[in-house]
Amino acid sequence: MMMRPAKLASMVTRLGCVALATITLFAMAHTAQAAGLPTNSAGLPVHAPQPWEWWLQPSASPVEKSIDWMMQYVLWMMFGVVALVGVLIAFIVFRFNAKKNPVASTTTHNTLIEVIWTLVPAVLLVAVVVPSLNLIYQQADYKNRYMTVRVTGHQWYWEYSYKGAKGVDFTSYAIPPDKLKPGQIRQLSANHPLVVPVGKKIVFQITSGDVLHSFFIPSLGVQRYAIPGQIWHQWTKIASPGVYYGECNQICGMNHDNMPIEIVALPMKQFQAWLAKAKADAAQGNVPKVHPYEVLADNSAK
Repeated sequence: MMMRPAKLASMVTRLGCVALATITLFAMAHTAQAAGLPTNSAGLPVHAPQPWEWWLQPSASPVEKSIDWMMQYVLWMMFGVVALVGVLIAFIVFRFNAKKNPVASTTTHNTLIEVIWTLVPAVLLVAVVVPSLNLIYQQADYKNRYMTVRVTGHQWYWEYSYKGAKGVDFTSYAIPPDKLKPGQIRQLSANHPLVVPVGKKIVFQITSGDVLHSFFIPSLGVQRYAIPGQIWHQWTKIASPGVYYGECNQICGMNHDNMPIEIVALPMKQFQAWLAKAKADAAQGNVPKVHPYEVLADNSAK
């Protein structure tokens, strides 16, 4: 049974309205989420997956802001294309149906239309390629770095080594569910988080000691595969103090879900205090004993 042209046109229009409303709701939810991040016991904003999250996590670095912008830019472009095609289909069904045109047209080509539908997609591709290349170049800019951290993936934990801070090299494991304390997140909180300063360019040297892993922190725009025998780079500059969670999103074995990434970003003064204590512990052959939250508490008490 064929659908009536008017009914089909109405259906296409409704689908377009639903798509527009969905995109608008996504944008509103993203804005509300960015404004209402939860905080932990140390008063730091927590950048982690939230219930009913519909969009990317709130951007906390220049690269992630560019990724978020690119996502919305391409999405609106796709919406425009789909809406145009839907309107054209509805128009054709309504205007050129058999009832209104009992004698079929013998027209097979139209030079103007063929030129338009060749040039318009080409222009759209250029409109996508240019900002895409800018984003690629932005991600590959490792100049003027403040510090470098070597990240090594293992089955199933991470190893962090601070270049320029002799001996500060430690492993980071997921905290078992039965050892979690209030405020810690199952499958995301780590026993030794990576501690970095706010507002400084940090370059990660990413590799693996065994199989393929993936160093992925959504809110910072960091995503690089850890490949044995190779070193890949990725940089970030964290905009504000907070706790940023990620994970290995590569299926790297039976316990691949036990490779969380926890990054604690501290103001420079607190970071330097933590690093000084970490160096002192390293000189004695120990992993950093002081937790970054303790450094915050010490400074707030003063």
